[in-house]
Amino acid sequence: MKKQVQLLDKTMLLKMSPSAERLLSYRHQPLLVEMELYFSCLIRKKVRFREYIDCDIKTTVNDQLTIGFRPVMTEICSVDDCHNAPPPVTDFPIVKAERYIPHWLTLDYDGEDWVGEFGYS
Repeated sequence: MKKQVQLLDKTMLLKMSPSAERLLSYRHQPLLVEMELYFSCLIRKKVRFREYIDCDIKTTVNDQLTIGFRPVMTEICSVDDCHNAPPPVTDFPIVKAERYIPHWLTLDYDGEDWVGEFGYS
């Protein structure tokens, strides 16, 4: 399935595998998908599947799916401090967030876990 989704004032393409669509149709509560854009010493993209989405930028696609976008940054930027555990993150106060909204999101279920990826054209 491919579907256009509005996030802020931007249109994003949502692509779902047949297995993801099938499993989503069986859910009794929405799947909460958070696209995390991580700013630190480097930039990382991560799709997280949550019980609760704590971000201001989100949209409800349907009764089974809510998508959010959360830019975050580390409180520290030292590789030496990150060896044992990931550093704590905080929300990143991004100006003109619509410029950073991903262009696409793919969702799949691999038989054991939800997997996702997002990107920019």
